[in-house]
Amino acid sequence: MKKFALKAVVIFAGVFILLTLPFSFYIVGPNEYAALFKFGKIVSVTDEPGIKYKLPQVHTVRYISKKLHLYDIPRSGVITKDKKSMIADNYVTWRVIDPVKYIQSLNANESRARERIEAAVYNAIKNVISSMTQDEVIEARGGRLSTKIAEDSNSDIGMYGIAIVQTEIKALDLPNDNKAAVYERMISERQNIAALYTAEGKSEAQKIRNRTDRETAIKIANASQSSDILIAEGEASYMKILQTAYDTPEKAEFYNFLRSLDALKKSFAPDKDNKNGEKIIILDKNSEIGRLINGFNFSGK
Repeated sequence: MKKFALKAVVIFAGVFILLTLPFSFYIVGPNEYAALFKFGKIVSVTDEPGIKYKLPQVHTVRYISKKLHLYDIPRSGVITKDKKSMIADNYVTWRVIDPVKYIQSLNANESRARERIEAAVYNAIKNVISSMTQDEVIEARGGRLSTKIAEDSNSDIGMYGIAIVQTEIKALDLPNDNKAAVYERMISERQNIAALYTAEGKSEAQKIRNRTDRETAIKIANASQSSDILIAEGEASYMKILQTAYDTPEKAEFYNFLRSLDALKKSFAPDKDNKNGEKIIILDKNSEIGRLINGFNFSGK
């Protein structure tokens, strides 16, 4: 009888182990937290991947994602420091950093987490933009403005075990009734800047022209001076050559004779103003040309 009872216990234990064994282990993935509960209370949380052990019917496991979540926040209106209306359209990326707080405060509900994030981001945008003028907001849009909004938002949602990793403003727009005035002011500012650049460019261009004109005048003057010197030196050389060539009475007489011939040739050159083609030349009979003509026998005898 005792052997039968012992055998029955062993069989029961074996069947119990076989039935409960699949429920005695749980697997933790690389991008998740695993919270282990004992009768509804958290006893441990792990994010180390692998197979873990738990007691069936005693422990339950709840998985929470460690991945980055994207939430597109609805557009909202804000007022700047100088009482100008603006419309902010942005999105955030967030993740769970403290699964215990996340479970205790929000019951690990993503929908409730998004509600808290939306409220925190809206308050941060309102506080940051309300401390700046519209021009300062437009100038700071981008990294500096987004960083400040993320910092202010995280200070409000840290109690929920979640954190905003990044805040990006997709659009920071103006109400339709304000757009025209802002655009006109921006255009006017850009035109003033363009006019300043144009004036500076013209001033610099005039300086360059003046400097170029001065350098050109100096070069022309130097060239003219060099040319005059070369001409004077050439004429001096020419006169020296003439002086050397006709330094005797015979040579001088021959030179005067050649000069007389050249003058006579030019005198008989056609004159376009003389339609009849007649030439009248009055010569001194004692001149070189006069003596030359008088000494020439035109009859050929």
